[in-house]
Amino acid sequence: MIFRPVVAIAALSLILIGATSSNSRAAEVVVLSTVAAKSVLEEIAPAFERDSNHKLVLRFATAAELKAEIEKGAPCDVALLTVAAVDDLIKQGRFTQISKINVAKSGVGIAVKRGAAAPSITTGEELKQALLSAKSIVYSAQGATAPIMKRIFERFGITEVMSAKTIVVTAITAPEAVASGQAEMGFTQISEILDTPSTRLVGPLPPEVQVYSSFAAAIATEAKAPGAAQAFIDLLVTAATKAVLKARGLEPN
Repeated sequence: MIFRPVVAIAALSLILIGATSSNSRAAEVVVLSTVAAKSVLEEIAPAFERDSNHKLVLRFATAAELKAEIEKGAPCDVALLTVAAVDDLIKQGRFTQISKINVAKSGVGIAVKRGAAAPSITTGEELKQALLSAKSIVYSAQGATAPIMKRIFERFGITEVMSAKTIVVTAITAPEAVASGQAEMGFTQISEILDTPSTRLVGPLPPEVQVYSSFAAAIATEAKAPGAAQAFIDLLVTAATKAVLKARGLEPN
């Protein structure tokens, strides 16, 4: 059962009541976010919209995909992407440095179809054996997990063996591919696994091979509603939102 922080959501309402007086004019805030934060933003969005009078337009994809779209001119007010992507967009003058906040970090998790048996994977050796025993595995082509898994294959000396049974998806997430039976085991951000009801989280990658992705948010230099965008940014670093982040598999800053 996924814990839903009811107290945290109630606290969000109290926080946002204060924002309403300073942002009385309703605005539309376009947020482009990594799919790793999808469940978090969808959970806090209703309270934000209700109590601030602003409307959120949320769009989710991998950080790499969204960064490329922003560089091509895709309009947005706020972006929540990997720290590296946000920093690069700031250097390009597309986002403001002063508005940048570090939001959370997330590790890679292991997913199997709900109801399927899963081996213990707490050490690097157990992970290696699980990879060799799996009939197929999957990860996303555009996400941060792909290069992490490739380095793990190289470290274990199983690159050639794994290439024959690795499925790389683009149109769906790795957990969705596992849920539909396309692969036996999936690798992606823990938050994405927890957000896919038909799969279950076996656990994180073992500590010796785990790599964390850090996420940050910032306001676009050409934001149409900078005040409303700032209200949303402020919400992301409250204690209430941090409780939601933690419940959804992310480690808040």
